[in-house]
Parts: sequence; C-alpha cells; structure tokens
Amino acid sequence: MELKDKKIGFCLTGAFYTFKNTIDEIKKIIKKGGEIIPIMSYYAYHTDSKFGKAKDFVSEIEDITGKKVIHTMQEAEYISNYYDLDIMIIAPCSREYYC
Repeated sequence: MELKDKKIGFCLTGAFYTFKNTIDEIKKIIKKGGEIIPIMSYYAYHTDSKFGKAKDFVSEIEDITGKKVIHTMQEAEYISNYYDLDIMIIAPCSREYYC
C-alpha cells in the first residue's frame, strides 16, 4: 500500500510491552510519507510500567509526529471534524485489559 500523503490515525492501547516496536512502526510510516495523527488510550497516556514511563513515550511520539497526542474522549470526538483520515490503526488490537 502506498502511504505517501495518507493521513493515518495511529491509536496506541495499554499493551505497554509493544510500545517500542509500535513506535518503530510509526517511524517507518512517516519515512514512507504518511502523516500520523497520534492517539492514545487513557491508560497508555497516563500509566508508567516496567517498560517505561508514560511521559517519555508521549514525548517521543509527539517529537516523531510533530503533533500533540490525542488522549481524551473530548479530543477524540473531534477527530472526524479536523482530520480526513485515510486509515485508522489500533496497535495492538488485542484483548488487553488496559486498552
């Protein structure tokens, strides 16, 4: 799939063990010309884990994408009004309890 000039909503859920690999995938998408709109669940945005501090992940994602992470229900309600997304990615899309 051609990613150049595609607007991609990228949602990170609370499966903290996947964050490092997921961030690597965000970098690959940007390198291929995709525009990432970063979105994180409440737990992904606020919870520190043995895999790292939440604020460090948020900061890295914001630095990579050049955009503030959408992380509240109020912000998420307006995604369709402000962004004409081509793709929405949920990572990981699993049955984690902290999603």
